[in-house]
Amino acid sequence: MALKLKGIPYEYVEEDLRNKSQLLLQYNPVHKKVPVLIHNGKPIAESLITLEYIDETWKNGPPLLTQDSYKRAKVRFWPSFVQQENMLLMIKSDGKAQEKAIKVVFEKLKLFEEGMKDFFQGDTHHIDGENMGFLDIVLCSLFGAHKAQEEALGVKFIDPEIYPPVYSWVTALTELAVVKEFRPPHEKLVEILQFVRQCPPIFCSLSSS
Repeated sequence: MALKLKGIPYEYVEEDLRNKSQLLLQYNPVHKKVPVLIHNGKPIAESLITLEYIDETWKNGPPLLTQDSYKRAKVRFWPSFVQQENMLLMIKSDGKAQEKAIKVVFEKLKLFEEGMKDFFQGDTHHIDGENMGFLDIVLCSLFGAHKAQEEALGVKFIDPEIYPPVYSWVTALTELAVVKEFRPPHEKLVEILQFVRQCPPIFCSLSSS
């Protein structure tokens, strides 16, 4: 999505996480997970690092991060705070362990919502296909499939009555053409989540992008 927003041509290679290719193991031997960006023959792994690399390398197109160093630091903070690991634990666990993971996600969502109010200082965050930024992409990646997540888990966690700003933000993002272009069909998302829920930890090497 970031490459699309920047107008950067690229080749997309889909990876079968049940049978990881030698290419993936070669370019990401440490974590062995997707996504991996290969630029000039050199790999860049981890979603958040890749987004920053794209923004720093290609100055054409809309900037993903603000030039204000303080705001840029705050934007970088929130994705690492929400953490995909909590989402993955919520998907893969059952019983009390899942209840605990869900509670952690809920608590972090509430703090994230409060932090966003401070970040935008009460202003409306207008989103369109031209001004999506770093945090928009991350939020879309984490919660854009919330309906599929709810179906796969049987748990509702992006509730408009509990988290109205986050819900409105995610809803606005999922209506954008650029997001719809890259989002897999609902049925496929549910299938992927069910696979992640059932597969052994060694195979569940999936990043948040």
